[in-house]
Amino acid sequence: MRLLTFARDLRRRKSRERQGFFVVEGVRAVEELLKSPLTVRGILSAPQLAEAPRGRELLAQIAGTAIEHSAVNEAEFRSAAETESPQGILAIAKIPVRSLVELSGRTPFRLLVLDALQDPGNVGTIVRTAAALGADATVALPGTVDLWNAKVVRSAMGAHFHHMAFHTTAEELFEFLDAESVPLWAADADGSPVDSVSAPERLALAVGNEGAGVSSSVRERASAAVSLPIAPSVESLNVAVATGILLFQLRK
Repeated sequence: MRLLTFARDLRRRKSRERQGFFVVEGVRAVEELLKSPLTVRGILSAPQLAEAPRGRELLAQIAGTAIEHSAVNEAEFRSAAETESPQGILAIAKIPVRSLVELSGRTPFRLLVLDALQDPGNVGTIVRTAAALGADATVALPGTVDLWNAKVVRSAMGAHFHHMAFHTTAEELFEFLDAESVPLWAADADGSPVDSVSAPERLALAVGNEGAGVSSSVRERASAAVSLPIAPSVESLNVAVATGILLFQLRK
């Protein structure tokens, strides 16, 4: 399959899931990808990439590898890219196989659970924040946007390449938490103020979307709920901002 056709096809979640590949867009993201242990299937570039010194350096780096590289015109490139102002570089990489089993026995342990979060920008920011604040992994339950969506990957700015982020089911998650004796806490506006609780060494934290919060199955399974005390004049915080504050507080 030609790289251009392949990249176009990977815009669809079903195709990414079926073929096991995803797309990385932008100079910085591709630079980070090339430093990572992930397998790179191929790279597409457009003429505008060579107009900037950093782009020319990246092209030279690519030329020194065995990675398949295809130069296309701007119109062709835009047909595969999802950014409004593409920088002229796009890479296709293999989705790493990750699972809850790999997390067994870790102490201390922090697991972030995304429960039906649907905004790609928020999810990408959360994955990057989780990686920065030392979470062992981020798992996405059904109803959450695809973690390998190009917008999610772009917002995470390379965090996917080293932070364990993957999809799982609620059943698999609950079985893992039970087997590992890891308590599950839920972020909830009616929960205890996070600065008033003491977090255990091993903990899973679930966050839900701003409108509905965590799902009923997660709420019922959670042994505690925590909240952020905010000014009464503000109804709620952006979920990515709130998750970052909670993770920072709970790592202490």
